[in-house]
Amino acid sequence: MVGMTTIRAFIAIKLPADVREYLGAVTADLAAHTQQGSVRWVTSDRLHLTLRFLGNTAVSQLPALSDALDEVASRQPVFTLQLLDLGAFPNQQRPRVIWVGLGGETAVLTRLKQQLDQALLPIGWPPEDRPFRPHLTVGRVKDSRVGTTLPWQARLAHMAVPVTAVHLIESELRPDGPRYTTRHTSRFLP
Repeated sequence: MVGMTTIRAFIAIKLPADVREYLGAVTADLAAHTQQGSVRWVTSDRLHLTLRFLGNTAVSQLPALSDALDEVASRQPVFTLQLLDLGAFPNQQRPRVIWVGLGGETAVLTRLKQQLDQALLPIGWPPEDRPFRPHLTVGRVKDSRVGTTLPWQARLAHMAVPVTAVHLIESELRPDGPRYTTRHTSRFLP
């Protein structure tokens, strides 16, 4: 891609405002259990469910990506996920990523992910070689000792998360955190 204009891109599901607001309150509560600076918390306006990280993407490929998303969305009915619990990668004892797990129609979500992977293959993105583990990243850990201070058993409201579209999003890395710009939206069947 040398000499080409590129953007850093990913495909995601956006969360409704009420879910983002609730998760913002959850992360504020979690932050109260950690030393300042030990976790970089994701602000509520940046919360989303990543389906596929594309990385550096030629701007010239955006129309083909948009067409692929439209094709998958044209066959996908709206479905609902649900917030579940707190967790961490690789584990709660030595966390690197703090996440909120998802329930609800996860089989539909997994099929959607598989269909997206198949649609991206002809335009240059082979399927990922790691299993898809749907989650919402709420924090990136800088000091893994926070694993001993976080209330992992905290009860979360099992809020419904309606899924009505997929989005092609540009991510511009900045010192104050990434700035996201939606480049294309593909809506599901009502």
